[in-house]
Amino acid sequence: MKCSPVTCQRWRRFRYHRRGWLSLWLFVVLFGISLLAELISNDRPVVVYYDQSYYFPILFNYPERQFGGDFDTEADYKDPFIHEKLTSNGNWAIFPPNPHRYDSINTQLTLPAPSPPTAENRLGTDDRGRDVLARLIYGFRLSVLFALGLTAIAVAIGLVAGAVQGYFGGRTDLYLQRFMEIWGSLPELYLLIIFSSLFEPNLWLLVILLSLFGWMGLADYVRAEFLRARQLTYAKAARAMGVSHPMIIFRHLLPNTLTPVITFLPFRISGAVLSLTSLDFLGLGVPPSTPSLGELLRQGKANIEAWWLSLTTFVVLSLLLLLLNFIGEALRDAMDPQQE
Repeated sequence: MKCSPVTCQRWRRFRYHRRGWLSLWLFVVLFGISLLAELISNDRPVVVYYDQSYYFPILFNYPERQFGGDFDTEADYKDPFIHEKLTSNGNWAIFPPNPHRYDSINTQLTLPAPSPPTAENRLGTDDRGRDVLARLIYGFRLSVLFALGLTAIAVAIGLVAGAVQGYFGGRTDLYLQRFMEIWGSLPELYLLIIFSSLFEPNLWLLVILLSLFGWMGLADYVRAEFLRARQLTYAKAARAMGVSHPMIIFRHLLPNTLTPVITFLPFRISGAVLSLTSLDFLGLGVPPSTPSLGELLRQGKANIEAWWLSLTTFVVLSLLLLLLNFIGEALRDAMDPQQE
């Protein structure tokens, strides 16, 4: 399917923006790696060959008795006895590059937790003896998935609200504008504190609460674009021909008003990442057991001497935000109408 001349021209400008293009590829690679976190950082083997049979502990739970143990409970693959059974008499096991999960606790530490980086824990451990590298990988994935989901919901609500305001105008626009002014004046942080005290904090609750307020900024841009586009000749001609309002809004006007939406997408994603990190840092986000960049920063604040907690999390978070901002700058330059 061929793109329109304007779209092709914008795409070429984006590709010629070297910093933004490289940032996009680096972001895609890092996000793709994080999606494979279970294969990269896990305390279970990827595949086990034992007693002439293949097992896949990364996908299924096996009892200890399956590998020559004495109990019917789930096998602990870090147990020296089980590890010896899996690596002797022609048996073998393939472990991930980082043999730790985000919630696995190292009980063999020689120093009190949080312990500094060692050969076993390459970026050290947190205050509960959990591997920092594993929590960074899983936390990066959680932050990006949360930001993408929150941005998708906010964009969908903002598009509909802004389109309805800009297209119909008049009292519809007036009433929705007053509603947005009242809704936007509500103290979002206080509402989060109240709901976190009433309900157990979880990711879905955060997505719902932040989505209730995250759509208003985008709705203003879509409203302005629709106010302009509805006066153009093709929109008036469609109304004169009896085309339905939903058809005009979503088929004729919306594709021509997506420029500000696409331009601001990376910045909205970075804002969502910062929102989750800030809430987790304040203790209002996901549960403590969930891998989170904000939770690691909070641990770094509580353990100033454990420099590896703050430094590694700061580097990961800064890199993520820089990549998103560079992508946003490239999209803004590529879709600048003055360059067309």
